[in-house]
Amino acid sequence: MSKPSSTGYHLGFDLGGTKMLAVVYDAQFNALGRNRMKTQGNLGIESVLKRIVENIDQALEKAGIGAKDLTSIGIGVPGSVNMQTGVVLGAVNLGWKNVAIAEFLHNQYQCPVQLLNDVDAGVFGESQFGAARGARNVLGVFPGTGIGGGAVLNGQIVTGSQQTAMEIGHIQVVPNGVQCGCGLKGCLETVASRLAIAGQAALAAYRGSAPYLLSQVGTDISLIRSGVLADSLAHGDTEIELIMKQACKYLGKAIGSMVTIFSPNVIVLGGGLAEAMPEMFTQHTTKAARKSVIPVLRDTFEIKIAELGDDASVLGAAVWGARSTTPS
Repeated sequence: MSKPSSTGYHLGFDLGGTKMLAVVYDAQFNALGRNRMKTQGNLGIESVLKRIVENIDQALEKAGIGAKDLTSIGIGVPGSVNMQTGVVLGAVNLGWKNVAIAEFLHNQYQCPVQLLNDVDAGVFGESQFGAARGARNVLGVFPGTGIGGGAVLNGQIVTGSQQTAMEIGHIQVVPNGVQCGCGLKGCLETVASRLAIAGQAALAAYRGSAPYLLSQVGTDISLIRSGVLADSLAHGDTEIELIMKQACKYLGKAIGSMVTIFSPNVIVLGGGLAEAMPEMFTQHTTKAARKSVIPVLRDTFEIKIAELGDDASVLGAAVWGARSTTPS
């Protein structure tokens, strides 16, 4: 994959289970126009595809350019994708299976279209313009409802032979642990995702070990989100602090294993949890990772908090798409 085209306009698209974002960029990746819409995936594939086109057209209008001016499109999708064929192999949140979205968008806009997994797009975005800019090898870990992972190796997104790779959320960190949604036991997601943490926090609140949390949201897991957990820590709920430290320990253990495998310069932690509690995550995850990595690599990496927020995936997709317009 070569350097991005130095001319033209590039569009980045981030398709989520609940919302979608389209951003038009100039050749230097300055944002010219953006538009956000609800995905409404429950209405079916054809409806979502129609909304994607509507969203892109509105972003183009806000940027003051026409569809014929687009040089490239990059789109990030939550799920398993084949980057070579541009087919979404499976996206559970959307109910998609084998959807040829790159071909669909190419037919609509007559420009090259590149499909990525949304986490891969986010990690690539952070490697180009965010927390890992300038780093050659980057690992991204995004704890949320699950735990997403992605990597950039020697400037290229790491993929499998047929589909996206880097399912770090399903590395086993607890032997004979509880069963994960994927079917395995003891996966990282079962102990360090926001959902897992919220479950432990709700139990602590129920037992009276997290009085501030209990007073704010009770024991309703759906209300125990990143900001609430950060407030709980700030107001002295020591049991929540212990839960968070344990989650960071498991994250660090998995990260240490990955550092041993491909030696990234920078590990980017993203998502609401890490961004709401940056010191907690960088300090304790780094400590655990350094204990888990091969000694010769112990001081070769740095763990940072993502900088681009919601723009990471859409910007990463746009840059990756732009690279497709220049011959290697």
